[in-house]
Amino acid sequence: MLGIPKGGVEVAYQVSQILAFEFSIIIVRKLPFPDDPEAGFGAIAEDGTVWLMPQVRHMLAQEHINRILDEQQAEVLRRIKVLRGGQSLPDLDGRHVILVDDGIAMGSTIQVAALCCRNKGAKRVTVAAPVASPDAHAAIKAMADEVVVLETPPFFQAVAEYYKHWYDVPDQEVVAIMAKARLKALKR
Repeated sequence: MLGIPKGGVEVAYQVSQILAFEFSIIIVRKLPFPDDPEAGFGAIAEDGTVWLMPQVRHMLAQEHINRILDEQQAEVLRRIKVLRGGQSLPDLDGRHVILVDDGIAMGSTIQVAALCCRNKGAKRVTVAAPVASPDAHAAIKAMADEVVVLETPPFFQAVAEYYKHWYDVPDQEVVAIMAKARLKALKR
């Protein structure tokens, strides 16, 4: 089971404990529009896999895309070092991988995570989230072997709308969850 940092880490950790699955995180980053960082035009995964919206080349100059890719790749490397302690992604070759996020708005980060898992030899990829937009849900179905989404509201606007206490998860909270997971794995 691989959580998508940062919001998906707690969700993935809890599900992994219930199912007694191996748990880790996969580092991906949304590629934000220069004028609207909440919206994205694609995503990049820790193995360098990039997923771009098909129409992005009509929206942004290649130099802007390259600059944003470089910035987000640097953040990916930082997160590997800080959130996963510099450890490599677990071996995925021939394995069934379950990707978990706290919600899926556009779907770019979960799509690039699925592509990364395929590139790393995953035999089967399941995507799971409590909530997703209808468009993202449909797009993910084309990329994953299985999709488990509890709610797909027709008037979806943001993942935060579906949480009573929404906040941006800080690095130290992810680090603490990862430490707890390592400790529990040692006890098994």
